[in-house]
Amino acid sequence: MKERPNRPNRPANNSESDKGLFLERAAKSFQETVTRAGPVASASYTLTGAILALGGIGYALDVWRGSGHSFLLGGLLLGLIVGFYELARAVFK
Repeated sequence: MKERPNRPNRPANNSESDKGLFLERAAKSFQETVTRAGPVASASYTLTGAILALGGIGYALDVWRGSGHSFLLGGLLLGLIVGFYELARAVFK
């Protein structure tokens, strides 16, 4: 089996400068993606928060009044309506 001759000194395809450019482009792309996703992420947090907050208020009213689960269900339904409204407003701008 023949030995391959040594290659001349030349930079590899993935030299340090290429890695730096790649990381810079990747970071910039990530930052643009996060910036574009910000309003929709905020709306999804609003959806979750509205369901939890209004459901919790409904539960507290049910415990306080000693009633069934009517205020809890009403709070959850109102939380869904408010949350999906905010989500739709952010998505369909």
